[in-house]
Order: sequence, then C-alpha cells, then structure tokens
Amino acid sequence: MSTESETPLPARRALPTTVWALGLVSMFMDVSSEIVHSLLPVFLVSILGASVQTVGLIEGVAEGTALIVKVFSGTLSDWLGKRKILALCGYGLGAFSKPLFAMAPSIGLVFGARFVDRIGKGVRGAPRDALVADVTPPAQRGAAFGLRQSLDSVGAFAGPLLAIGLMLLTGDNFRRVFWIAFIPGLMAVLILFFWVKEPASNSEKRFSFPFRRHSLARLGSGYWLVVVIGALFTLARFSEAFLLLRAEDLGLRAGLIPLVLVVMNIAYSLTAYPVGKLSDRIGRKGLMATGLLVLIAADLLLAGAANLWWVYAGAGLWGLHLGLTQGLLSALVADAATPELRGTAFGIFGLVSGIAILFASLLAGGLWQHFGAATTFYGGASIAAVALAGFTWAWKQRSPPRIKST
Repeated sequence: MSTESETPLPARRALPTTVWALGLVSMFMDVSSEIVHSLLPVFLVSILGASVQTVGLIEGVAEGTALIVKVFSGTLSDWLGKRKILALCGYGLGAFSKPLFAMAPSIGLVFGARFVDRIGKGVRGAPRDALVADVTPPAQRGAAFGLRQSLDSVGAFAGPLLAIGLMLLTGDNFRRVFWIAFIPGLMAVLILFFWVKEPASNSEKRFSFPFRRHSLARLGSGYWLVVVIGALFTLARFSEAFLLLRAEDLGLRAGLIPLVLVVMNIAYSLTAYPVGKLSDRIGRKGLMATGLLVLIAADLLLAGAANLWWVYAGAGLWGLHLGLTQGLLSALVADAATPELRGTAFGIFGLVSGIAILFASLLAGGLWQHFGAATTFYGGASIAAVALAGFTWAWKQRSPPRIKST
C-alpha cells in the first residue's frame, strides 16, 4: 500500500501558506454553518414539528449528499487540472444557502436548504483536500491535514458560541440568527478568492477524463484498503445532531443546546493538529485505533447519561475521536493516491463514506424513534467495536509502505 512509513521522516519546513489560507476558509465557513446546524435539530422539532426520525433522515441525506458529490467534483478537478474554481463554487453554494433556512416556512424548504448547503460542501471538499495534498510535502501531510481540521473545528465551536449569544440577544429568534449566519460564509468565499493560490497545472496532470475503469485501477489496492478503512470509521459515527437531541432530551433549553457542539469542537480543535503532526513521526495506526476506542467510550457515556454533565463529557470524547481520526484519514488518502488522480481519490473516498454515514444516521434515527435515545448510542458503540476489529484486519493487509513524491 502506498502510504506513510511507520517511521516517516520528521517535517522540518513550515507548512505552505495555501494550507493556512484554506484552513481559514474552512474556519469561517464552519462558523456560518454551525450557527445554523447547532440550532437546526431543535428548530425542526420544536418550531416546525418534525419527528426525531425525520431529523435523522434529513441529516443522513444531507451529509451523505455532501460526501457523494465529492466523487464528481474531485474527478472534475483532476480532468480540468484546476481545484480552486470548484472550491469557490462549493463555498459559494454553502454561503448563499443560509438565507433559505431563515425563510423556510416548512420542513420541505429546510430539507431543500440543507440539501443545497451540503451539495456545496461536496463540491468543495475533494478539490480542497487535493489542493492541500498538491502543495504539501509528503512528510508534512499529517500536520497539514491536521491543521486544516483544527482551524475548521475552531469555526465549529465558535459558531455554536455565536449561536448562543445571538439567541440570547434576539430572544430565541431562530430565523434572525439564521440570517446573520450568512456573513461569515461570505467572508470565507472572499478569503478563498483573494488569498488562496493554486499551483500552476502541468501537462502531466492533464489526462483523459479520469473516472473510468482503467484510471480507477491505477489507484491501486492500497488505496482501496484506505477506502474500506474510511467506510468502517464512518459507519461507527452517525450525525452529531443526535448529541444535540440527547441534550434536549435531558432538559437543556434551546438557546443553550449549541454548548454541546462547543465542547465537542474544542476537543476536536485542540487535538487534530498535534495528532496529525505526531502521526508524521510515529505512524497513523495506533492513533486511529485509539480514536475508535474513544468513540466507544463516548457512546457508552451518552447512552447512560443521567444528567447534562454526562452529555458534555460524551461530547468531549466525541470531539477527541474526531481529532484522532479525521485528519489522519485524509492524510492516508493523500499518501495512497497518485498525484494526477488525487481529486478522484478523495471523491471516491467521500462517495463510500457518504453511503456509510447515510446508513448510520438513518439507523440512529430509527433506533431512537422506536427504542429510545439510549439504544441509539449503545448501537453506535457496538458498531464502533466491530469497526475496530475490521480496521485491525484491514491494516494488516497493507503492502510494505512507502512515501510517494509529489
């Protein structure tokens, strides 16, 4: 498998400026998105009268759509030899979907707005990640993806904090808060347009349309094992919307429910970059396996939660799991893929992960609806345990590792 060495070379150079710029873009868009998403499950249930199973359906379809769309945008970025224009389109869709939430009179328009928002996420995701890999030396990929994830998660806890403040200032006016969420989204688009620099495309990257059988075969067995690993990790983790509903279930008022995401994303932001940097030095396997063990602990805490402190502890462990795994999965894809097919590689990875998260969120919603909140999280812990066993097996199937040059 073409992936990182278990004893890789230490990174000595500073990370490229483009990595920092893309991290800031992610941060501002996440502020915008999390202002909305931290309030949306409660808005759907308490204002629009949706059932918890409907929330699970919306979240599963939305997140699954984002990951599935990645396959097409990633492949297109390989074909064009251009990443930035597709990222701009995706971030633009994300920003301009926010007013739709504010105007939504019914569940249907919320579903549509969430769909557009996540299409935008899907369009930008693979080209952005491929661009990070394009500009980063192999020995720094863990750090680069960890930094982007850390900045992204800074936005992910700043957004809920802003949501809490705005709900207090507006007297729990959901729609007014959703309008304000448009502002940081627009800032993300402007930073991407003016400050992100794309490396010049060279002729070696211009191939015939790459989403074809012979091109997929060139990705190699090592890459496909990474896809399997990613699917296992995604199956073990359903939408964070269920953390918010668990807090509401235990009596947290609507305006304070975003605190759950604040706790989760503080843990995420504090760990993703250090873990990514550490993985460049000691390898990825042990850190990723630890991430699944942490997820099991988080699910068990949330299943047995007797008060809100248990929910906050579970949310913190959930964020630690994300910090231990998400950046490393991206680094594994970058390690395994050939440079001219990186967009396609991230896209296919997203497609498979999208199907997995759709299934996981639909299952979580069904368990909650029919058997209660605790069963949802016990089910998550069981799937995570199976994923840990599957990950251990899949890792053993790898070929002797080596680092590809960019």
